[in-house]
Amino acid sequence: MLRFLLPHNSLSFILRLMLPLQSLIERLASSGEVERNPEARKIFLDFREQLTQGKIRAAEKVDGRWVAQAWVKQGILLGFRLGELSQMPGDGSLSFVDKDTFPARRFAVEDHVRVVPGGSSVRTGAYVAPGVICMPPMFINVGAYVGEGTMVDSHALVGSCAQIGKRVHLSAGAQIGGVLEPVNALPVVIEDDVLVGGNCGVYEGTLVRARAVLGAGTILTRSTPLYDLVRAEIYRATDEAGLEVPENAVVVPGSRALAREPAAKWNLSLYAPVIVKYRDEKTDRGLELEDWLRYEWTGREGEAGVRSS
Repeated sequence: MLRFLLPHNSLSFILRLMLPLQSLIERLASSGEVERNPEARKIFLDFREQLTQGKIRAAEKVDGRWVAQAWVKQGILLGFRLGELSQMPGDGSLSFVDKDTFPARRFAVEDHVRVVPGGSSVRTGAYVAPGVICMPPMFINVGAYVGEGTMVDSHALVGSCAQIGKRVHLSAGAQIGGVLEPVNALPVVIEDDVLVGGNCGVYEGTLVRARAVLGAGTILTRSTPLYDLVRAEIYRATDEAGLEVPENAVVVPGSRALAREPAAKWNLSLYAPVIVKYRDEKTDRGLELEDWLRYEWTGREGEAGVRSS
């Protein structure tokens, strides 16, 4: 059998041109001595560029169902294997030491992304769409996807491989957890037009469906049941899928009493997220201010701008 990507072998160059990127990444990920392979970094840099441009994603919606792309996560992990520690220059007195395969992104006016001064950072390998606003300080990790018109507010985190939809507001202090390993695990997904309130935490592959509202301080994980007062339902994660917040749900922090002794005797309760209503006109009016804060991207050169009252 022909060995794949032998150093200084013309066959490796031919294979790199002919094989799909997914096949190349999967082959390299299974290679035991990939660090010594001169072709590996070239393939990884091509992969990283497509990830940065949003041409490939760590998870995609297929027939209404979100599916993890394991090979994309393998490619990200490959970058850590190939990278070497390097000192990266920063602004002023700031400097950083990280793997040279994942430097910080630098944006240009042509990207139509607002990065407000004040200490924010986006790793190369994260897709940030036109119209996104980054308020300082915030961080977007490798493999993340942030859709058009989204605002990432101060002290917010978008973890590795997290998928954020269009026109989402990640309020100050919101933490969107990352899921890089295992590679077949679905990352956190926030669909279009979701409002994530201040100091919320969304972790462990939770899926928040379109137009949902998470009230300030709401925490969502695999181990936390979600109580729906409107539909008299309890939603839980399963072995096959993480916790899912229904479309248009308005979720706030709540508590549930413990019936067992001695907890009942002591009037103890546990945290519980609660759906108190589903989005309506009154909810929408309360969120209208969002539109005035956003950077309006039309998709046509010269027609992007900031709306002001």
